[in-house]
Amino acid sequence: MTATQRPAPADRVGRHPSDPDPVRESFRRFAGVRTRVLEVGPPVAEAPAPKRTRRKGVQPRVPRLVLLHGYCDSADTWRPVLDELAAAGVAAIAVDLPGFGDAQPLRPGPMLEQLDAFAAAVVREQAVLGPVVLAGNSLGGTMSLRAAQNSRLPITGVVSIAAPGLVDSWLVRTVGRNPLPLRLYASLPLPVPGFLVRAVAEQVVPRILYADSRSADAGQVSRFTGLFPDYRATTTRLDQARQLVAELADCYQLDLIQVPLLAVACGKDKLVTAASGRKLHTLVPHSRLVVREDWGHCPQLDAPPEVAELLTFFTAGAIRSGSRPQPAPTVSSAAEDSATG
Repeated sequence: MTATQRPAPADRVGRHPSDPDPVRESFRRFAGVRTRVLEVGPPVAEAPAPKRTRRKGVQPRVPRLVLLHGYCDSADTWRPVLDELAAAGVAAIAVDLPGFGDAQPLRPGPMLEQLDAFAAAVVREQAVLGPVVLAGNSLGGTMSLRAAQNSRLPITGVVSIAAPGLVDSWLVRTVGRNPLPLRLYASLPLPVPGFLVRAVAEQVVPRILYADSRSADAGQVSRFTGLFPDYRATTTRLDQARQLVAELADCYQLDLIQVPLLAVACGKDKLVTAASGRKLHTLVPHSRLVVREDWGHCPQLDAPPEVAELLTFFTAGAIRSGSRPQPAPTVSSAAEDSATG
């Protein structure tokens, strides 16, 4: 008697393990920087030709989500969300920011200006295909806000998740304002062995990024700790972080933001407190606010389905309202589905 092989179960987004990965990977150039792009949705060459609407010469276009990651992260942080968006038929891309992932390194000098130029180039490319909603986590949230300040960019809406520079945690403030720990680390008589650096990173990373370190994905943690392979790399990243925090001190002109904005605050964030999201909501009167007390600094890792749903609902609302600011009340806890009104 021959045993019958049990079929492999589908994953949480309903994809069978034998099915092809919906996330396509490629390399492109934006603002002169070669980088890696993760993309879901129908390839442009295969997308059906849009039908004309009742208004002569006007053609409907599919909305495009552009996802930006945080400091010392990469586009891979959005893979779980991209899987969810692919299952829902939403077109989206995530890119490695310059200096991170597989992107070319940042040039010497101010970091935010280089990132601004890069993000603007991504937005302009995607805007040819459809209305762009820009969403970012941490540093990506900052880049999204700064892009929204530029009225010349074709942005339909912005989602800022745990953007620093408004009300940060003691840890971020320490990195920016107290260089003593960095100096002591850099002046050690002997470099810290690489295995010890990685061991410490494996313990620290889950506690910083996740709401509950016990639920941390081993693959994601390994990806982060790979950024700190040795003493020299760690010293370089810490020094870069100090420069970035200094640039964040005066990086916003929030009164210039006119497009729909969703501020997401996370109650278990160890780097950017929930008060930062609340302050952003206060400073941009037409914005909406979602407060999730059960999310950590990277909710795209804590709760991919919920984040994908939140982005999808907000995108639909932003497309409906165009670029006209609409006042809205605060949304708290698990009420993401009302974030677009």
